[in-house]
Amino acid sequence: MAFGGGGIIGALGGLIGLGGAEFRLPLLIGLFNFAALEAVILNKAMSLVVVASALPFRAATVPFGTIAGNWPAVVNLLAGSLLGAWFGAGWATRLKSETLYKVIAALLVAIAIVLVIGHDATAGQPFLTGNAQMIAGVVAGFVIGIVASLLGVAGGELLIPTLVLLFGADIKLAGSLSLAVSLPTMLVGFTRYSRDQSFSVLGRNKTFLLVMAAGSIVGTFIGGRLLGLVPNGLLLPALAVILLISAVKVWRHR
Repeated sequence: MAFGGGGIIGALGGLIGLGGAEFRLPLLIGLFNFAALEAVILNKAMSLVVVASALPFRAATVPFGTIAGNWPAVVNLLAGSLLGAWFGAGWATRLKSETLYKVIAALLVAIAIVLVIGHDATAGQPFLTGNAQMIAGVVAGFVIGIVASLLGVAGGELLIPTLVLLFGADIKLAGSLSLAVSLPTMLVGFTRYSRDQSFSVLGRNKTFLLVMAAGSIVGTFIGGRLLGLVPNGLLLPALAVILLISAVKVWRHR
């Protein structure tokens, strides 16, 4: 189940440009019965695997040179997201499990809404330019960094619409740029989580972690190959429904 779940979620991540953690988190809590904070930490580790492998697997469609050519947008968002990731991880370690379940469920619903509304945007002129764009990018990055750490996610479902709307990137490029922003952001959150005693969940579940990681890498390879073949108009609403169902399950979890 760990390999299969990791593979399916990895394929979604590689296809869209997400870490897939929004779908993995309810699985870790509901099916594998991890406590909220332990699930977030495991989720963060798996998201790192998906993001790190998805970038090269997507390179056939979105070359690294194209990503490098958009470095100002990446740096702009990172300026806020790295700080947000540190603060978000600190808050998560201090929340009670029941509160964290509620926060996770609410964020899953919010992400489902953003996924449907934001990802339908097409590339065009950026919403803001100059200093206003820079300030908005830092603020957006900070908020996304907090959400990413609280859920143990890569934050791509928020980064992609931000890149499309604020910077005018097309949906495929935005997916790869979001991965470039997500990787260092998650590393910062992961470092902060390592200070908490719940971080030991990784050591206690090495086999589970390795099996799910293997499935995730296979999945991101498949997702990268499918990039551009699956229409967003059909895929995104289906993912949003899954998120809403997951939110209900996490909210009711005890």
